[in-house]
Amino acid sequence: MTYLAVSISGGDAEQMNERFHAAKAAGAEALEVRLDGLAGLTAEMAAGLVTQAKKTKLPVIATCREKDEGGARAFTAADKTAILATCVKAGADFIDCELKAFAKKEVYEPLKQVLKDTPQCRLILSAHQMKGRFEDINLKYETMLSRWPMAICKLVYPVRHINDCFEALDLLQRAGKDMIVFCMGQAGLMTRVLAKKLGAFMTFASLDADSATAPGQIPVGQMKQLFRWDTLNKETEVFGLIGNPVGHSLSPVLFNAAFEKDDINAVYLPFWVEGDQEQFSAFVDAMAARPWLGTGGFSVTIPHKTHALDYVNGKGEFVDTLAESIGAANTLKVGFNGIVCGYNTDYAGALDTLTTAMGVDAHGLHQMEVAVIGAGGAARAVVAGLVDVGAYVTVYNRTSNKAASLAEEFRCKAAPLEALAEAAPEVVINCTSLGMHPEVDGCAVTAEVMRPEMTVFDTVYNPIRTRLLQMAEQAGARTVTGAEMFIRQAMAQYRVFVGQEPDEKTIRKVVMDILARV
Repeated sequence: MTYLAVSISGGDAEQMNERFHAAKAAGAEALEVRLDGLAGLTAEMAAGLVTQAKKTKLPVIATCREKDEGGARAFTAADKTAILATCVKAGADFIDCELKAFAKKEVYEPLKQVLKDTPQCRLILSAHQMKGRFEDINLKYETMLSRWPMAICKLVYPVRHINDCFEALDLLQRAGKDMIVFCMGQAGLMTRVLAKKLGAFMTFASLDADSATAPGQIPVGQMKQLFRWDTLNKETEVFGLIGNPVGHSLSPVLFNAAFEKDDINAVYLPFWVEGDQEQFSAFVDAMAARPWLGTGGFSVTIPHKTHALDYVNGKGEFVDTLAESIGAANTLKVGFNGIVCGYNTDYAGALDTLTTAMGVDAHGLHQMEVAVIGAGGAARAVVAGLVDVGAYVTVYNRTSNKAASLAEEFRCKAAPLEALAEAAPEVVINCTSLGMHPEVDGCAVTAEVMRPEMTVFDTVYNPIRTRLLQMAEQAGARTVTGAEMFIRQAMAQYRVFVGQEPDEKTIRKVVMDILARV
């Protein structure tokens, strides 16, 4: 079993006691009692908190974290030893002691004796590298075992890039059940969730978004509900969204709800991949090369859709003709022996959404003047679809040479963004990320562009009514939200990933319920 432990801290013992019971109600499988944040901490106070935590009937970890390893204060060796020893006697199931503290004779000798006298309590021997990766994480692990062979070894470090997570995952895969290893920060999210799939002894969550005790802790409710904690096991297939940023995306909610509805043993995660082609390729290579991760595929969003196509082409693997003609892939399927194939579902999602909203078929867009704002992966799919049906397309972009390059490739026109105010297109489509949550005040154009006879389509879906659409409504124009495109392209991705139709009602309800609250 991999315990989902909730770290509990607080300003006083009463507040912490309330949080113990709240954590259990939220689905915690163990409680970490973080003692270092309490003013005036004594051994007796620590023992009392352990006694209170034990009333929840959950396993209890007593921790007084050193300040230089992420704690709230420093401890003398004598104080630390007295507190932890008293917690053992009070019934703690685990005590957490840093390796560097345990290496001191004045800590090691008394804790060794109390642990031998109380075999039902186990030692978590920990090391937290707060300013980057371990110089040699495997050597650190071996050092821990040599110090206390019965220890549960815990190694934690922050990551600046998601590709720094793989040495942690590799160690966890190799070390077996008595191991805790994960990465702090947003980019380390997958190491916390996949701990259960890889058989870790424990991973840590927060009670809620405001009470995290370490960077990147996920609220226990999200772990249990969004990331399907209770269903995760060794056979769970892993999917996810590659992008920068990814925190705004509804894709994890959508896909995980669909997996649950269809009773599919899979989880969908956000993968925050910064950088360009090199970093993108390194991440996909690392995931595909580790069969024990069970990677099934990826959705791909800004700014990596052209990187995805170039990756698959560089490997000489299959790319569907649509993705090739568009010059971008938003879907990667990982198959046998790590073979990665590329697809594009934006094209059909965009055209179907636009024609449905306008009450026409694809032929109805023939010879229609359309302004496309942006020159990235989404714009490529939209332009390709519109050109295919004979629309008169002009690409507008802040960087004129990017607009010109895209227009030349698809044999349409290009113009600087400021020229849109003097144009009179029948349809305006925003394919940039401007206006996306949390930067909701962003807008690709000014109000003077809007005319009542226009149709304005924003491919941004979060929030559902962007600033661009609000301006269009005020001008009396027809508006088309990005939610429909998002739903349609995601359903097509689901068919690629799973090989079957998703439950459309479930997907629509999940997406619209969330967007209604934004």
